Amino acid sequence: MITMFDGPLDVHYGYFSVAPPDEFVDNLADARAGQANGLLGGREPHRLSGVTGLHTGEVTFRVEWSPEEPALDTAGQDVVEVSVDLAGPGAELRTFNESWPLTFPGQGWHRARFTAREMDAGRDLDTAFEEPAPDSYLLQLWPAPPAPDAVVARHSAIADYWHGVAGGAR
Repeated sequence: MITMFDGPLDVHYGYFSVAPPDEFVDNLADARAGQANGLLGGREPHRLSGVTGLHTGEVTFRVEWSPEEPALDTAGQDVVEVSVDLAGPGAELRTFNESWPLTFPGQGWHRARFTAREMDAGRDLDTAFEEPAPDSYLLQLWPAPPAPDAVVARHSAIADYWHGVAGGAR
């Protein structure tokens, strides 16, 4: 397993993306439209877009790449998966105002697992300027053939809300 990013991620509007350098996720709603999960969009080619519980402030965020599927931990967490075709080795983890370079060891189809802890607590706090955010996130990628997106584990009310938005129920 290779850690590609591990630290605070300064989110605004509870949004982040992973995309090739200088490319952007044009529409967060379109990136998730029709998916079973509403936390991590994979419908735009070569891009991922996701949401956090916290609206504005720093959340703990980690990105890992592994040559094989990592162990799954669902205890008290929201977990979703999507497939993404990595166009090249270079990408950026991006929020509205900042970006961090990511260099993937492999290209082509990958599975992306997004694990969220304490999303409801982050949503309840809304903004975190003077205190650390309660929510934290792990994005794991590994080579795998394309497969439908999936909600692996449900825990929070805000994740259920976003799943409904993506599926067209809201």
